[in-house]
Amino acid sequence: MVLLMFQGRKSEYTMRTQFLWKLQAKQEINDMAELQEHNQHLLRNILPDHVASHFLTRNFKDEECYSQSYDKVGVIFASIPNFSEFYNEIEGNNEGIECLRLLNEIIADFDELLNEDRFKNIEKIKTIGSTYMAASGLTPNPLGIPMHSEWDHLCNLADFALAMIDALNGINTHSFQNFELRIGLNHGPVVAGVIGAKKPQYDIWGNTVNVASRMDSTGVPGKIQVTESTRRILSQHGFQFAHRGVVHVKGKGELQTFFLTGRTTRLPTNSQTVRVKHPMSGKNPSVAAVSWLLQSQKRKSYNHNHPRNRGSTVKHRSVGEAPPSPIAMSHIQHKRNLSTLDEGQLLTTNSLSPPQTPV
Repeated sequence: MVLLMFQGRKSEYTMRTQFLWKLQAKQEINDMAELQEHNQHLLRNILPDHVASHFLTRNFKDEECYSQSYDKVGVIFASIPNFSEFYNEIEGNNEGIECLRLLNEIIADFDELLNEDRFKNIEKIKTIGSTYMAASGLTPNPLGIPMHSEWDHLCNLADFALAMIDALNGINTHSFQNFELRIGLNHGPVVAGVIGAKKPQYDIWGNTVNVASRMDSTGVPGKIQVTESTRRILSQHGFQFAHRGVVHVKGKGELQTFFLTGRTTRLPTNSQTVRVKHPMSGKNPSVAAVSWLLQSQKRKSYNHNHPRNRGSTVKHRSVGEAPPSPIAMSHIQHKRNLSTLDEGQLLTTNSLSPPQTPV
C-alpha cells in the first residue's frame, strides 16, 4: 500500500514537472518569436524592405556585402538653406535643442508623406544635416499597382518634391517661420549597396547622385531644379517647367537647367484638364455643414480602424526631458487639427498652377 502511494506521488510529481516545463518552453518560444519580429521590424526601419528580406532569407559570410546596379533611378536632394540662420545655441533656446526638435518635426512630416500609397516606390536614403535625400526606382512594384510607364516612379518622385514644398509651407504657417526648400532632381543609373557590419548604411552612388546634389546646391530656394534630360521625360507626363538657363556645375561644366513649376493632371482619354472641385461647393450652407460633420466622423472611424493605425502606441516623454517648444507644440496641434478636416479642405492648387514661362 505504501509502495503504491509512493509510486502515485512520484507519477504526479513527474506529470506536474513536465507540465511546467512545457509551459515554460511555450513561453520561451513565444518570447523568441516576439523578439525576432521586433528585430525584423528594426531592420526594416534601417534598410529598405527588399534589402532587409535579402539578408533575412539567406546566410552570409562577414566578407559578403549587398550591391545592386540600376539603370533608371530618380534622385532628389531637398535642403533648407536658411535653417542654419534659424539654429541658435542660446540658453533661452535650450542650447539648440528646440531648433533640432522643429527640424525633427519637418523631417518626420516628410517621412509621413512616404506612407501614402502613391509614394510607396520612393525610398528615403538618408538625411545630412537639414538635407533630405530620397530616390525612386530602387524597389520592386510595392503594391502590384499597374505601371502605365517605365517612368511612373520618376513622376511620383516629382510629385513628392511638390508635396514636400506644400508640407513645409504648412509648417511655416503654424510655426511662424520662413523656411524654404531648395530641391535638385535628376535621373539615371546608380549603384546601391549596404556598407558596414555595425550600423549598416544603405546608400546609392554614381554620377546621377552627384548631378542631383549639384542641382540642389546650385538651385534657388523655393524652386525645384532639374536637368534637361529629366525635364524631357517629365514634360511628357503633364509636368510644367520654366527655363532657367545655363548653370555652371562643378565637375560637369555648363548645363541647361529648368525649374519644375507644377503638374497638369489630364484625363487618360483626352487632353481635358481635370479641375479639382471642393465637395461642399454649390450646396446649401446648412446641408454642407451636416455633410461635413458626417464625413469627419467617417474619417475618424476610418483612421481608428485602419490596419496601419492598429496597435499604435502613444509616445511618452522620458523623465527629465524638456517639454516641446511652443513652436513645436503649435505644429503638433496643427497636425491634430488636420486629422478632423475633410479631404476637400486639404486640397491645394499649388501643383496645378500654370508656369510663368512654359517650355
